[in-house]
This record gives sequence, C-alpha cells and structure tokens, in this order.
Amino acid sequence: MRPVRLRTLAATSCVAVLAVAGCSSTVDGHPTRVDGGGGQEGAVDTSKFEGLLTECQIVTPKQLAEAVGGTSVDGTFNGAICRWVVRGTSIIDVTLAWYEWGDFNLEKQTTRRMGFTTENIQVNSVAAFTATDPKRPSVCGVTAKSPGRGTITWWVEPQGAVTGDPCQGPIKLMELVISRAS
Repeated sequence: MRPVRLRTLAATSCVAVLAVAGCSSTVDGHPTRVDGGGGQEGAVDTSKFEGLLTECQIVTPKQLAEAVGGTSVDGTFNGAICRWVVRGTSIIDVTLAWYEWGDFNLEKQTTRRMGFTTENIQVNSVAAFTATDPKRPSVCGVTAKSPGRGTITWWVEPQGAVTGDPCQGPIKLMELVISRAS
C-alpha cells in the first residue's frame, strides 16, 4: 500500500474506534417510581415556549380520575408526554402522548412489533386501535388519529389486577380528548 492510503486507513480506523467507544455509557443508580420521592427538578427554561404542555391539561384531574376509576390524581411529569398517578382502591399509572407529527399506521406497526395485540376501534367516529400486552392483561393503550394532525395515545397501567375491560379507561379518556379537540 502506498503511505497516503495507509495513513488514511489508519486515521479512518481510529475515528471509527473512537466513535463507537464514545457512544456507550453506563448510568449508576436504581430506577424508582416518579412518585417515590428523591427526584430532582429540571433546569430547562420553558418561558420561551408559548403554550408549552397545554396538552397535559386537555382533561381535568376529576375527569381523569373518573375515567379510570380513581379518586385523586397527582401529575408526575409534563414533557414530551404527560404522566399521572391516580389513586383509589389501587394505584393506576396514566400516560398521554400527543405527537403532532405521529403516523397512525407506523404507531400500529411499532406496537405490534413490540409484542402487543391490537384491535381496530372507532372513538367518536375517529380511527383508533387498542393495544394490550398478553403478559400484562390489565394494561391497555388506545391510539387514535388526532383531529388536527398526528396521533394521540392514552396508556392506563393499574398496579394490580383489574376486573372488567382494561381498555375502558383509556377509551373514555380518548373520547374526552377527541370531543374537546374536534
């Protein structure tokens, strides 16, 4: 090999090794529930974003609790998604994801690839599907086409056994959102 080619090959190899080494990391600690205390406040200046996180207020805490059979609601996270812990006879984790640029068919394909069972439904005349996990039969998600654009998904995850249809809560929440957003 010519010296220039050899140096180019060596430099390219070095960059590739550094890139791979620089892309991995280990995080110390143990995962804890959001409402388990010990969390830290974020340092993001959100004052520059008008209307940021208003989707997390699309349903009231009372509506949220009633839809999933709880009595009180604690908001635990507002960001790219919204999360709540609903308390009543059990603890229920509720998540809302509203993706402006989400693709309904891609969401369904991804859900199936992750091992969930899907079923097509209509919510207030809008195409939607339920997603259930055969390994966790009390968990259900409902994804619908957003009346504007994108997708909306509600996930309801009780921390114990559920009697009745596990999709009843997320369907009710989706009905509330779609009726308000239409």
